[in-house]
Amino acid sequence: MDPAGQAAAAFRAAHGREPEGVWSAPGRVNLIGEHTDYNDGLVLPFTLPHRVAVAATRRSDDVLTFGTVDWAQHLTTAADQRIDDLRPKTIDNWSAYPAGVAWALRARGIEVPGADLVMASTVPTGAGLSSSAAVECATAVALLGLAGTTLPLPEIARIAQQAENDFVGMPCGILDQTASLCCTAGHVLFLDVRSGEAVQVPFDAAASGLEVLVIDTRVSHSLAESEYADRRRGCEQAAKTLGVTSLRDVSVEELGQAEAQLPAELAPLVRHVVTENDRVRRTVDHLRAGELRQIGPLLDASHESLRDDYRVSCAELDLAVTAARRAGALGARMTGGGFGGSAIALVDADAREDIAAAILAAFQKQGLRAPRIFPAIPSAGAGRDR
Repeated sequence: MDPAGQAAAAFRAAHGREPEGVWSAPGRVNLIGEHTDYNDGLVLPFTLPHRVAVAATRRSDDVLTFGTVDWAQHLTTAADQRIDDLRPKTIDNWSAYPAGVAWALRARGIEVPGADLVMASTVPTGAGLSSSAAVECATAVALLGLAGTTLPLPEIARIAQQAENDFVGMPCGILDQTASLCCTAGHVLFLDVRSGEAVQVPFDAAASGLEVLVIDTRVSHSLAESEYADRRRGCEQAAKTLGVTSLRDVSVEELGQAEAQLPAELAPLVRHVVTENDRVRRTVDHLRAGELRQIGPLLDASHESLRDDYRVSCAELDLAVTAARRAGALGARMTGGGFGGSAIALVDADAREDIAAAILAAFQKQGLRAPRIFPAIPSAGAGRDR
């Protein structure tokens, strides 16, 4: 059953009535442009068929109720919350994400109603595929739908980001929420985070005989959140040292001079951000020219920069990328925040099974849990399902 059907069925079982509606939002992969969003940079995500669905109905009071259902239709509930009583960083379970969205909407002056919410998801958790952003965005469009309010998608993205930054306490950029809301089927989203300009760039890998494989390593190292925050603080410190608003203001031509002004621990962070923005531009140029095969070396270079300069890879991600390349992938890189989660590989479609088998064999040889491998198909963003 699709997640929308799962959520609706679970809602009926839990509440004895039909939901007013079902809304959903997808997870995402980032083709290239990692750790650039919170540096006012350039990103190039697309969304997956995997979605979080929210079945919802208004209540007559100020209360939110939360349920989440697994593939076997087992319902897990979290404590009810009064919207007026919500306070940042006071909920220590999964319901902090939808509760934070209600709080952020109210903070913007939007009178969202109390609601019964039941969720179902096919977005893998802990895989670096933005399951939390999918929860936030699905909740946002559901609560706005119940309130009879419409907002521009970029504004909804900012509200969802505020929920994660201020309510949950995770200092993420706006890439994940914007992708989940704004991506369209068959395209990657070329987003300039500074200006907010978003351009849909056609990305039909199948027409070129290619596929993008997601390699979910199924590991998540405990240092991910703390190291993410450290990298962000390092970038802010580097920008301050260089006298610029953000690292977006440093060009490739100025990179050498900038590095000479920085402490040794900050120069590699700047090098990654500046060169990654350049790789995004070059990737878009290739896609617009129909040269999909030419982006492989850029994916490789992105991973090497994330591994060596930004230092957010890990042994499992490096193994996935190396195994994919050795088996014939045109390019491969980690995607997401790092320290676990997923990698992606651009492969010839007729070589997919052989490459996947080689990756599985590499993990088995190292005594590691088998990764989950599946094709990534650019899909539609958030919206109402029924």
